[in-house]
Amino acid sequence: MILDVLLPSVLFLIAVAIIFLYAKFEKKVDTLLGGTELRIEHVVLLVAAIGIVVTVLVFVPERAMMVFFLFAYSTILFLFTYLLAPKWYLAVPIPVLFIVLYLSPYWNIYLFNFFAIIFAFCISVYMGSLFTWKTTAAFVALLTIVDVIQVLITRFTVISAEKALDLRLPVAIILPTFPYEGWTFLGLGDVFLFGLLSIQTTQKYGRKFGFASIVSVTIVFLLLQTILLNTGVESFPATVFIISGWLSSLGARYLYRSHILRGVKTE
Repeated sequence: MILDVLLPSVLFLIAVAIIFLYAKFEKKVDTLLGGTELRIEHVVLLVAAIGIVVTVLVFVPERAMMVFFLFAYSTILFLFTYLLAPKWYLAVPIPVLFIVLYLSPYWNIYLFNFFAIIFAFCISVYMGSLFTWKTTAAFVALLTIVDVIQVLITRFTVISAEKALDLRLPVAIILPTFPYEGWTFLGLGDVFLFGLLSIQTTQKYGRKFGFASIVSVTIVFLLLQTILLNTGVESFPATVFIISGWLSSLGARYLYRSHILRGVKTE
């Protein structure tokens, strides 16, 4: 049987790190964003924009895609560095270093994954404060629908990801499978979704259950990924894996609390 424990383990560690980073910088992010929160209509537009961008990237020239991602990533790095040290002259060198490394002959899989994980941290910490529990639920539902369509029907997500990977753009985390010999990857959008759900669950139910939900997502991800690896399916919307694990944790919590409440009422 083909089994990979490395990617789920790395996802677990990333989600845990995101919770701690968000707790540390939440107030700074709120100050920079002025306490702005997305409404449902904003979430609808955001998901629509994501779907449109993925579609457009399929048809744009590779050079245009590279410029777009380098600009977007440099902006993200600048904003996150500015969050750590609010001086523009201290925030500029980091995105410049990223571009120099990317264009240099020293760019390799280690730097690729390093910056991919850094981007996942940056996006999760910044975007986490824009969502509420209600808008998170709407975002999750809509994004999953779009992801299923773009991966399984139009396949635009797969095509655009392949183009970006050919350009060596850090749009995913690429890891060797372990203990099975092979490679697997997960898009940054899926990593961000995991981070956002971890943040919002922790905010609503506390850190203890937040960690429990991370464990649940990791286990379900491992199980579903194992099924795919052993059935030969090359691509599948990972949002389904993450949402399944998250809903499992919420369902388990509901059943546990219902059992406790029934026990209290009968005593």
